[in-house]
Amino acid sequence: MFIGGVAFDVVAVPFVAEAQQPPKVHRIGVLSLATFDNTTLAAVIIEGLARRGHVIGRNLEVEERFADGKVDRLPALAADLVRLRVDLIVAGHTSAIRAARDVTATIPIVMAFSGDDPVQSGFVASLARPGGNVTGVTTVARDLVPKTIELLRDAVSGLVRVAILTNPIRPEHLAYVRIAHAVRPPGMQLHVVEAGRPDQYDAAFAAMALQRAEGVLILGDVMFTRDAGRLAELALRHRLPSVYLYKPFVVAGGLMAYGPDLYQMLDLATQYVDKIIKGADPAELPVQQPTTFKLAINLKTAKALGLTIPPSLRRRADADDVIQ
Repeated sequence: MFIGGVAFDVVAVPFVAEAQQPPKVHRIGVLSLATFDNTTLAAVIIEGLARRGHVIGRNLEVEERFADGKVDRLPALAADLVRLRVDLIVAGHTSAIRAARDVTATIPIVMAFSGDDPVQSGFVASLARPGGNVTGVTTVARDLVPKTIELLRDAVSGLVRVAILTNPIRPEHLAYVRIAHAVRPPGMQLHVVEAGRPDQYDAAFAAMALQRAEGVLILGDVMFTRDAGRLAELALRHRLPSVYLYKPFVVAGGLMAYGPDLYQMLDLATQYVDKIIKGADPAELPVQQPTTFKLAINLKTAKALGLTIPPSLRRRADADDVIQ
């Protein structure tokens, strides 16, 4: 090529635009048994992942499978998530964890919350080294039984007869009842009442009335958590001071709750989802347990029951956990 009488060799260099790679889209399965606190497990997990940069429509897809309180639906729903080849399954409640574990030994499973010992349940080899595809968050509810009995006794002077509401489809509730009998104060009588379905609640509380119960301990269960408002209403109607594990029960009108912060547990679970989709091995992620246990008290309910909550008991609850 000649320009102004000077020869130049022109070498054609093709222009290559660097293609921008789209972000990897992680497909998360959420397997849950029931709602809680007027929300769903999927909604809380999606919100927690959004805070960590995982946004639906950009780099995240969520496949929710909801059993609507029916445990027998969980195995088929878990199998459906496996067929979709999700990258990870978040499972809430022991039954959902078991259903997911039974259909896959390779897809990571994050326990959102488990009230049972995951080692005894066979989900993990140990809390420190799970060793398989399951990890996440657990709180062993049986450890809270002595505390809840103590709280009822502190709130109700001269308490003698205590009803314990159990779900008969939860075999671990039998172990919790045994613990309650082992730690009960001298002279206290415990009466076990069962409700395996919501339509059995009325009969259960009628049975408590026949037993002349003076208080009720409601054992931890996803159905009971979902139906906190109904249970709190029945306890108040039968004039029974009640205690449960989670604050939503107190917000719904129950007298007291003592246990872990559900949302702290779910945030811990979301951290593990974030770590695993970034490459962490669930076999090496220790099972976490909540570090914060809170007392919540509904003073409006106490007044309706004719109870005066001792100042020493009120001081054990944070100000935002006391409902006036």
